[in-house]
Amino acid sequence: MSRKDYLKDAKPGTKVINIGIDTDRAHGAVMPPIYLSSNYSFAGFGQKRGYDYARSGNPTRDIIADVIADLEGGAGAVMTASGLAALDLLWQDLPNKRVIVPHDCYGGTQRLLNARRRQGLIEVVYVDQGDDAAMESALSQPAGLLLLETPSNPLMRVIDLEKLIALGHAAGAKVAVDNTFLSPALQNPIAFGADFVIHSTTKYINGHSDVIGGALVCTTAEDVTTYRWWANCLGSTPGAFDSYMTLRGVRTLLVRVKQQQESAQAIAEFLDAHPAVSRVFYPGLPSHPQHALAKRQQKGFGAMMSFELSGGLEAVKRVLEVVDLFSLAESLGGVESLIVHPGSMTHAAMSPEAQATAGITEGLLRLSIGLEDPTDLIAALDRALQVA
Repeated sequence: MSRKDYLKDAKPGTKVINIGIDTDRAHGAVMPPIYLSSNYSFAGFGQKRGYDYARSGNPTRDIIADVIADLEGGAGAVMTASGLAALDLLWQDLPNKRVIVPHDCYGGTQRLLNARRRQGLIEVVYVDQGDDAAMESALSQPAGLLLLETPSNPLMRVIDLEKLIALGHAAGAKVAVDNTFLSPALQNPIAFGADFVIHSTTKYINGHSDVIGGALVCTTAEDVTTYRWWANCLGSTPGAFDSYMTLRGVRTLLVRVKQQQESAQAIAEFLDAHPAVSRVFYPGLPSHPQHALAKRQQKGFGAMMSFELSGGLEAVKRVLEVVDLFSLAESLGGVESLIVHPGSMTHAAMSPEAQATAGITEGLLRLSIGLEDPTDLIAALDRALQVA
């Protein structure tokens, strides 16, 4: 049995390591080589080979697309230069431009949606997707796309994928799920009926905070073809080196996430008991309002969390001046731990009114838990919280 045949029935941890391995027939390289050429020769007049121009196709990019599509259970993946570029592909082929989105979606997503709305390209309807009545009302008329984000950024709200995907389909909408926070290691939206899965591969899939990228996973071969055409047309595809780096990173996705979420659980429990902290947002805590739902539809609780300081903005400033081990930086999902003030950083594109509606307060901090020893991370937070 060939490696390819064996991998059809292999576990995800085996697949993510082995897809593309030992396929170089020129020199026998175990790791697939990086193809940096921007163009490819024709065998002769009218005789195009597998690739002709790197914007439209690249062997290295195709391997990482295969890995991500397989992990998500999709028919294929369209690789893009960023997660937002993957999102921006979706409305290029929608016959109905009415888009239903979370009221508390990522700030960069909201910035892009609002810009496309100002251009008249889409109609955007913001809805609290945890409110059943509000969702039923929004979907009582036809829509082209329902965008879901679970857990939400930064308040870790969890929505019922199976229920909302069914509602979206009943309204005639395609359903896309941003799965960046959990990655395919912990959640597979296609298993609940999603048409698309969006990733900022910059985050957990790459996992090393050294390359920007995105992916749009499609459930049908027709959509794969359509959106690869659009990615080529718009020039939103990534280069070979970024694809190579992402492929290098995804090989260790499952083992990284396993350790990161174990540490996150311990840190969330520490914060939940700390007197300087008024509230912790982490689905792994039994006190989280969607704890049971997260346990049912996810394979783990992830390594992202946020918490509010009792002292508000002034306490935030004091903590951020002294905290160590956690870098004050945007992004998430890397091997290093990060701390973010969403109101002034990741969600600064949102108006104060929109932040208030989404529940983002001045005293809110978000953590991305890395691969450091959790006892060291807890000690660092404990020292910082002494001045809160």
